[in-house]
Amino acid sequence: MALLIALSLFLVVAGSIIWFGYRQYARPATAAAQLAEPIPGQAFATSPSAKDAPRIVHILQWVGEKAPADPISANITRRQLMAAGYYADSALAVYQALRILVTLLFIIAAVVATSFLAWKMLFIYASWLAAGVIGFLACGLGLEFAMNAHQQELRIALPDTLDLLVVCVEAGLGLDQAVKKVAEELSLTHPALCRELSLVSLEMRTGVKRADAMRNMADRTMEPEVRKFVAIMIQTDRFGTSIADSLRAHAEFMRMRRRQLTEEKANKLGVKLTLIVFCFILPAIMVISGGPAFLAISKELLPVLRGER
Repeated sequence: MALLIALSLFLVVAGSIIWFGYRQYARPATAAAQLAEPIPGQAFATSPSAKDAPRIVHILQWVGEKAPADPISANITRRQLMAAGYYADSALAVYQALRILVTLLFIIAAVVATSFLAWKMLFIYASWLAAGVIGFLACGLGLEFAMNAHQQELRIALPDTLDLLVVCVEAGLGLDQAVKKVAEELSLTHPALCRELSLVSLEMRTGVKRADAMRNMADRTMEPEVRKFVAIMIQTDRFGTSIADSLRAHAEFMRMRRRQLTEEKANKLGVKLTLIVFCFILPAIMVISGGPAFLAISKELLPVLRGER
């Protein structure tokens, strides 16, 4: 029993160190680090190369590469990692290793917890299996949460980015130079979207067509608002209409849409609070208001009913 507890504590500490190291040191390199010359004013934190990565990352990558994986599921997971902002080649392998580690931690925790309970063996084995399933699904939920958070950052940054694009285009810059300039200027306030724009600029500099580079950004982010922005850019470029007018109108529409969504959430708040009021606040009010009366009734009426008075 002491050995199991020590092993579980060791795995918890090791998992925390792995998570911190992956978040701080194993994130993929940004587009600014891949350019031939550095972008002035760029605020992207360049992550170390694969050779400079911590040894624990190499161990996780090796474990993830050895673990069996379905190609279809691996492709879906890779797209989700890219939508969450993880572009490194080792991201999928590290994620698979972390999923295995978290699953083992949940199983070990279940083993330690059930060792103190006098359950039948069938229930003990079922709890171990349930703990493994929960640990396996917890990583997927964490990835989905990271993906939603990254998409939310992109969604919030789009109106400001469109406004600056309009300013750059009306100042006489071409669309390619405007995209690059926006990626430089908004790197402090909106680093997520600026990184995507930097990747677009990098792809266009390497010979990829503008439309294909924009479509690649939409496929990477999997964000509907980014897809709309890309569709407007491609259609404007194809039909030769004014880019500034199209971007200005779309930025105004996005702000109006965001305001409408905020008002919708505010209107739903009263309905959502109803359950909380009835389950938590109303019982406390009833106890405070009716508690003294109930005590007085029980003190005076119950002895009369029992015939003591």
